[in-house]
Amino acid sequence: MIAIDGSESSSYALKWAVENLDHKLKSGVIIFNATSADYTGVFSGSYGSVPLDLVTSLQGDQKDFTVSLLTKAKELCEKHGIDAETVALMGNPKEAICDAVQKFNCQLLIIGSRSRGRIRRTVLGSVSDYCVHHAKCPVLVVKPSV
Repeated sequence: MIAIDGSESSSYALKWAVENLDHKLKSGVIIFNATSADYTGVFSGSYGSVPLDLVTSLQGDQKDFTVSLLTKAKELCEKHGIDAETVALMGNPKEAICDAVQKFNCQLLIIGSRSRGRIRRTVLGSVSDYCVHHAKCPVLVVKPSV
């Protein structure tokens, strides 16, 4: 399973995997995206209730982004002769990725690293670090070349 989120680091991890592990991925791969359903930052400055049409618009934009992201990832896999299935879920990405690994009985999780540094990683948390410690399969963290 390759977890992507649209970031430069996840795009790099996907490209690296299909170029370097294509012989291992020929039997198929799951391209996975987990989107947080937490819009509290968007609404923190508003007084009273947030208009339903704004929430609906944000959700629609997120769905469009996810569909586009997964479509492009699947096309990249197809160019390399890799059969890819796409899966998108809403929820905390850290937990959703680890849950999906278990649900789909994945043999390997490939994930990018944003290389945030120790302090930012501690404060903001790291999806890749969480997955290394909690996924029920080996985890390959792909860091960009310097």
